[in-house]
Amino acid sequence: MSTVIASRRYASALLSAAEEGNFLDQIIEELHLIREVLLNSRDLVHALRSPLVKGDRKIHILEEVFHGLVGEKMFLFLKLIAHKKRAGLLPEIIDEFQLLLDEKRGVINVDITSAVELSVAQSEELVNRLGSYTGKKIRAKIALDAELIGGVTVKIGDTIHDGSISHQLELLKAAFVAGAV
Repeated sequence: MSTVIASRRYASALLSAAEEGNFLDQIIEELHLIREVLLNSRDLVHALRSPLVKGDRKIHILEEVFHGLVGEKMFLFLKLIAHKKRAGLLPEIIDEFQLLLDEKRGVINVDITSAVELSVAQSEELVNRLGSYTGKKIRAKIALDAELIGGVTVKIGDTIHDGSISHQLELLKAAFVAGAV
């Protein structure tokens, strides 16, 4: 079974259990905490992924690291994935959980790149328009790229909407080269 499929299955099971048990907010907070710990500890991730570290030892490591930081339900989940030899997938399970949660809540991630810094009003207007366009709530990540010359590019999933001047100049150049203009 691929790691993506396994990660999605565990994330889906955790999401379902948290919703049914009415402890979703607690699980979300604890997963954010676990993600931060994993991002700051390459050794922990390496130990969880290592085939040389046995399941019982991984459970012990998880207990040492997260005892007192996560609740009983989350710790049972961590023990389960360690017992099923999936502890190494914990970062991917957390990512899949967030994707499933966003999907359920109608939230999409959008990357916006602008040639100049957008004002708060401009950012809000762009996010509102993108929300109307997609019919979903937008979680925007805004970055600057002076090479765009002017305008913005918007990445929604795998689709890029390029409204930059540099892109328009490239199109114009291609048209000149092709002799279309």
